[in-house]
Amino acid sequence: MQHANAANRLDRLPISRFHKTTLLAVAFAYFFEFADINSFATTAPKLIDLWGVTVDQVAYVTSLSFVGMFLGSIAAGAVADRWGRKKTLLRTTLFFGFFSFVSVFSWDVFSLGVFRVLTSAGLSAMTVVAVIYVNEMYPAAVRGKYQAYAMVIGICGTPATNLVASLVVPLSDWSWRLVYLWGALGVLLVLFSKHLRESPRWHESRGDHAAADAVLREIEASVSAEKGPLAEPAAPVEEPPAVKAPLRLLLRKRYLAPTLLLTVLWVTQTIGFFGYSSFAPTLLAKEGFSVEKSVFYIALTTVGAPLGSFLASLVTDRFERKWCLVAFGTVIALCGLLYGLTFDPVLIVVFGFLVNLFERGYTALAYAYSPELFDTRSRSLGTGITYGIGRLSNAAGPLIIASLYNRTGYQSVFYFIAGVWMVGAVALAVFGPRTRPRRPAVRKPKAVTSAS
Repeated sequence: MQHANAANRLDRLPISRFHKTTLLAVAFAYFFEFADINSFATTAPKLIDLWGVTVDQVAYVTSLSFVGMFLGSIAAGAVADRWGRKKTLLRTTLFFGFFSFVSVFSWDVFSLGVFRVLTSAGLSAMTVVAVIYVNEMYPAAVRGKYQAYAMVIGICGTPATNLVASLVVPLSDWSWRLVYLWGALGVLLVLFSKHLRESPRWHESRGDHAAADAVLREIEASVSAEKGPLAEPAAPVEEPPAVKAPLRLLLRKRYLAPTLLLTVLWVTQTIGFFGYSSFAPTLLAKEGFSVEKSVFYIALTTVGAPLGSFLASLVTDRFERKWCLVAFGTVIALCGLLYGLTFDPVLIVVFGFLVNLFERGYTALAYAYSPELFDTRSRSLGTGITYGIGRLSNAAGPLIIASLYNRTGYQSVFYFIAGVWMVGAVALAVFGPRTRPRRPAVRKPKAVTSAS
């Protein structure tokens, strides 16, 4: 076999049970990523009362968690290229689930901070691999939609965790630990392992066309048994096998512009969103709301998160993703600013709901947009580096927010967050390339399927 023609063979497949099962597995991983990622934010108000934790200590733990995310993202790109997308997805999920479980046994803010850094490394690594996996396994014309569908289900982990926290955190001086036990349930992704397939495009990028063809035949047999004869794929384009992508690859002219743009995208998204979500419960508690009310209000606002991902699924393959990101980012900036300018509980919930709705839609769009700016050879490296730098940037974000709050007050935090979102929106509007795929022409179906 000279060429497995993986991209074209996958692109002409109709959506089938295989795609839906893969979607469910990725969504499950996303669910517990989002369930776990804000665990510290939901327990921090209790730890302020119980351990005497300060706003500055909350900032340091949050900052170090993002250092962990950076390290996890960088490692994920390299490991996914070496081990494969499926195996890395499973192992990174087991990694973050294990350290979330260990967090249950924390004895002070330092030990909890260490465990959160390790958990965050696994969370970020898993996300990078999942984004790449969806990009490579779904037809180009609908991959944005299915990336968003996975987010619709996965993002429910955020309100679920906040609701769990609002119920268990106030129960006793130890019940906050149950929030971390809840996050550890992501390890159950192993139950999906036999239903997942390795990315044929990964095999092909390594020059192993026989392995790619074997996986493709298995997928095609499953789809054709359900959907009938398949269309002929477009002819393959010969490409040399990819070798390990060195870091300096991203400095080449064709990769430098998307690398810089996506770095801005993920830096502004990370500081803008996590500055809001990581500090909102603590800041509300500091402004006079009880721990129970602050956690409950945030739980109500995060109900908008899955609706935002669903909204993204409706627009991502219908309109140019670049302009969807610009529009969503602008709305987030406005709603986040209005959130910070009110102390009315109803308006806090309304504007917080809208921030969560459009931000999670923005993230779903960005998950589809980011890997499209790179080819197969550079996709893991480029996605991992840019996503990782975005996460690393928030090592400074919480410290900036804590400093703003301590020096100039509550509302200045939200002016800062709104400004960050607008920087990202303007950068995308001016420099963002278009990526909306055209539906590929397909040939007449043939009666019996065979490999290319």
